[in-house]
Amino acid sequence: MSNPLSRRVSGGEISFGLAVLAGAVAACVVLPLTWLFLEAATIDPERAWSLLFRQATLDIVLNSLLLMGLVTGFSILLGVPLAYLTTRTDLPFRRFWSVAVALPLVVPSYLGAFAFVSAFGPRGEFHDLLAPLGIQRLPEIYGFPGATLVITLYTFPYVYLTTRGALLSFDTRLVDAARTLNHDRWRAFKRVTLPHLRPAIAAGGLLSALYAVSDFGTPAIMRLPVFTRQIYVEYRSFGQGYAALLSLQLLVIVLAVLALERWVRPGEDVHGSGTSRAEEPPVRLGKWRWPAMALPASIVFLALVVPLWIFGRWLVTAGRSHPSMGFQWSYAFNSVGIAAAAAFVAVLASLPVAYYAARSDSLLSTLFERATYVGFAVPGIVLALTLVYFGTRLVPWFYQTLPLLVFAYVIRFMPQSVGSIRTSTLQTDPTLFEAAQTLGESSFGAFRRVTLPLIAPGIVAGAALVFLTTMKELPITIMLRPGGFETLVTQIWQARNSVNLEYVAVPALILIVVSGLSLVVLLSQEGNEY
Repeated sequence: MSNPLSRRVSGGEISFGLAVLAGAVAACVVLPLTWLFLEAATIDPERAWSLLFRQATLDIVLNSLLLMGLVTGFSILLGVPLAYLTTRTDLPFRRFWSVAVALPLVVPSYLGAFAFVSAFGPRGEFHDLLAPLGIQRLPEIYGFPGATLVITLYTFPYVYLTTRGALLSFDTRLVDAARTLNHDRWRAFKRVTLPHLRPAIAAGGLLSALYAVSDFGTPAIMRLPVFTRQIYVEYRSFGQGYAALLSLQLLVIVLAVLALERWVRPGEDVHGSGTSRAEEPPVRLGKWRWPAMALPASIVFLALVVPLWIFGRWLVTAGRSHPSMGFQWSYAFNSVGIAAAAAFVAVLASLPVAYYAARSDSLLSTLFERATYVGFAVPGIVLALTLVYFGTRLVPWFYQTLPLLVFAYVIRFMPQSVGSIRTSTLQTDPTLFEAAQTLGESSFGAFRRVTLPLIAPGIVAGAALVFLTTMKELPITIMLRPGGFETLVTQIWQARNSVNLEYVAVPALILIVVSGLSLVVLLSQEGNEY
């Protein structure tokens, strides 16, 4: 029996104006992205072939794929054991570690890269600390080692959180049944628990893979030639044709990852009954109980303590050598203002799309909703490059303006508000809207007075997500911002280019605090499980 609160209607019963409005929003999201293909089409086929298959391009492809594979693999190797330790065992201070190992998600990976270069790079802080002990050289931090380590530390929480959620919802009586059939603990985990976890692991692994292949800041700081770094280099050196070809290759990889995830994802035939985890006694680690704490402790030390320690040291020294580069509150005000504008516009654009998708089961409603997700699937560096083409070729008066920057953020992050608003709309009873119409209200009046107050929590949540992710966005900001418009992110990037890393401290700490708000919202969904 269907849930009356999620009842959908046929496309013909939905306002024609709403459908047109939703279609217009979807078109505004998709059409600018076509300029990437148009730019690539202007290249001579022979030259395009030579560019795509020269050794430098092949190295970029190999580096990007290898980085993505290593980060995904290590994220799973870290995330799954940590999820199991913090949900099923008697690990000491389990509730503390449950939150602590998820906190790296609030640190943008490029900030972690700054901190690691300062801590472990040549003449870094740890080099100075270890020199009296006779350790003259640390392992190389630049290139693959550093990029893999940093991105893994700040993406494994995706796997950890999805796996943890699956473990919390798992019916532990299934494991008990397997144990009664003479399965030891490992065989019971492999044959019963693991199949239940595989969809969650696949979902978290997908997020880690997409982040790794689309991350711009960390590979640039670690000097690793991958797609995102090379696209930016070509853009800066006016090699726009080659940048367009690299962007298309990167898009192909992203689409292949999405298709692969759907292919390897198990069917939906593995379910739990929702039995509370509290009813199952934790697995006793015995003599390994305290040593097991080394895993979460080392992760927290590397991902949180090291960056905060480095930023704290920078905070003390900032402003001494180049006072003109010191922090100004206008950077924070600009970041907050542009992020708030993006959140407001994203919510306005999302309302017709989300409402149409929630109230109609037509093909058009599905098509319009899916179209808005295109920008989210496109790496930020590729979207920024596309809008550079779009702005300079079609609307030059629009290029490097605040409206174009807001437009880019909306394309990139609007799916966050669409999903939130659509979910809230599905949970409202459509008969309340119909009752208001029978009492003489127009469609817009009924929506404003009845539906809008009911879906307000979803609107606020969607706006908050867009705001928080916009605050941290790096490639779109540095490529599309107007001249003279400085934000926290641009201050961080300029300090990197001028090798004055101490000026990263204040904007970095502000970004971490703001990003932490998103994790509070996320973890609060688990209620009292902590």
